[in-house]
Amino acid sequence: MDIIQSFNVPARLLLIEDDPRLADMVRDYLTQAGYRVTHAATGSAGLNLLSREPFDAVVLDLMLPDMDGLDVCRKMRGEVRANAETPVLMLTARGDAMDRIVGLEIGADDYMPKPFEPRELLARLKAILRRAKGQTASASAKADILAFGRLEIDRGAREVRLDGKTAELTSYQFDLIVALAEHPGRVLSREHLMDLVKGEALEAFDRSIDVHVSRIRAAIEDDPKKPRRVITVRGAGYVFARQQD
Repeated sequence: MDIIQSFNVPARLLLIEDDPRLADMVRDYLTQAGYRVTHAATGSAGLNLLSREPFDAVVLDLMLPDMDGLDVCRKMRGEVRANAETPVLMLTARGDAMDRIVGLEIGADDYMPKPFEPRELLARLKAILRRAKGQTASASAKADILAFGRLEIDRGAREVRLDGKTAELTSYQFDLIVALAEHPGRVLSREHLMDLVKGEALEAFDRSIDVHVSRIRAAIEDDPKKPRRVITVRGAGYVFARQQD
C-alpha cells in the first residue's frame, strides 16, 4: 500500500509541463492513482505556486517556454522557502547525459527521459515520496535527541541513556534533566528549574530540587560525588555541562 494513502492523506503534486496533451495524461493518471495534482504550464507559474503552497513532490519538465527546468530547480532549492526541500522528479526529451548529471547536482531527486510509461513515473514518484518521508522522520527523531558525549537524552522516547544503557529516572527527574540540558552552560536557579518543569512554587527552605538532582547524578554520573555533568554553582543553582566525555 502506498505510504501516503495508508494515512488517507493524498500527496500534493505539482506538475510543471508545457505540453498540454502530456500534462493532461499525467495529471489524469496520477489523479486516478490517488494524488492531488496541480498543473503549471511555465516555470514562472510553477515557482509562483511553490512560493505560496506546500507540495509533497514536483514533476518538472526540463524544457519550458520561459526558462530552463534546471533554473526552476535551482531557484526552488535556493529561494523558495516553503518547498526548498520538496523532492523533484525531472522530465526531459533531450537525451544528454550531462543534463541528468547537472539536474541531480543542483537538487533533483530523480530523472526520467521522454517518452516514458506512466506506471514507471508513478513508481518513481512513490519511491521519492517514501524517501522524503523517511528522511523527515529521521530528522525529527534526531531533533528529539540531545547528545552530550556518552549521554543521550531522548525527549521523544522520554529516556536518558549513558553508553547506550537506559538510566532509571522518574518522570519528574526526566523533565528536570531535560530543562537543564536544553540550557547547557547556563546556571539555572532552583526557582527557574521549578518553573521550567511546571512544579509547585518553591518554598523558602524547600530543597526537593536538590534531592532530585542527587538522584539524577546517581543515574548519569561516573562518580556522583564528583559530578561532571550536572554541576552545583554555590548560592546560584545548577549548570548542565556543555562539554562532556
